[in-house]
Amino acid sequence: MNLLITGANGFMGKNLAATLRHGDDRLWLADVDTTESDLERMAKEADFVFHLAGVNRPKDEAEFQTGNTDFTVRLLNLLESGKKPPVLMSGSIQAALDNPYGLSKRHAEEAIRAYGARTGTPVYLYRLPNAFGKWSRPNYNSAVATFCYNIARELPVTISDPARVMHLVYIDDIVAEFLRALWGNPTRGESGFCRVLPQHAATLGQIVTLIEGFHSSRETLLLPDQRDELTRKLFATYQSFLPPEGFAYRPRTHADRRGSFTELLHTVGYGQMSVNVQKPGVVKGEHWHHTKHEKFVVVAGRGVIRFRKVWEDEVTEVFVDGAEPAVVDIPPGYTHNIENLGDTDMVTLMWASEIFDPEGPDTFHLLVTPEDGGRNG
Repeated sequence: MNLLITGANGFMGKNLAATLRHGDDRLWLADVDTTESDLERMAKEADFVFHLAGVNRPKDEAEFQTGNTDFTVRLLNLLESGKKPPVLMSGSIQAALDNPYGLSKRHAEEAIRAYGARTGTPVYLYRLPNAFGKWSRPNYNSAVATFCYNIARELPVTISDPARVMHLVYIDDIVAEFLRALWGNPTRGESGFCRVLPQHAATLGQIVTLIEGFHSSRETLLLPDQRDELTRKLFATYQSFLPPEGFAYRPRTHADRRGSFTELLHTVGYGQMSVNVQKPGVVKGEHWHHTKHEKFVVVAGRGVIRFRKVWEDEVTEVFVDGAEPAVVDIPPGYTHNIENLGDTDMVTLMWASEIFDPEGPDTFHLLVTPEDGGRNG
């Protein structure tokens, strides 16, 4: 099919086009710089139209009429002289209001409904609440984008009413819904409008607090609890606004003659990830846990992990090699150590079921093989 996207350089247009490029359909991408002759050619060849273009922050209020209503009518006339394709329009909940913007969007909706009635072709009208996600524009029409952009750069954020509730839809959910409409299976709502689901609700204060927590996570190491769907989507959006020069950061590293230990990530309910570096011949560990359990993966070098059940004498050895990584479980109730048997640094990724708590570490010193004297300790 030939798919026409108006507003192709906008937030929704970019995300939709990026998804559709993976398919076999031909894309016609139109935006403000598209010539009238090119638009006419695209419109006459189109088999489906995603009408995402619109004006929402003009310098002159008259642009609401020309950019929203008049352009829509002109586009529909071109479509009607061609294949009379189905049309999907991304509108706004403000179309229910009698301000200049709302009226211009509502009149565009009415024109599309009339087109559908004249041609007998399906039309899909969406009144979207606040949309957010990657490639949205800060300081334009997305408060979430502005919050993410400013907080990622440690710029001030101002909210006049922290208790104001925002209703939100995420860009991936928007695109998925638009694709359902493309195949004739939209999510129907009330009064003839289609809907994007799920919709999320949160206060401005809650949203800003969450995003500020995302920013501070590089210091606290604590990742947000992404079991909450809105938190997961907001975190992905925040990450997309990181400045390129700020992609990399250095977590805290504890180093001594034996090597180093770096905590990478802390999680809510799922423990922490760390990386351990050991010099040749060094043994680390020599302790056990009541409840905490761990998983070790040697990704460079070679060594041995030894275990002994507390109160017993038998020692179990598991040899590990970064050339053939294996996940080794460290059960509670076993004192354990890890020794570098190679002549280069050994690197081990370590997951622990709990975030280390210095006030209650659940870590108790006990040599695995007492006759060794503990060697490196």
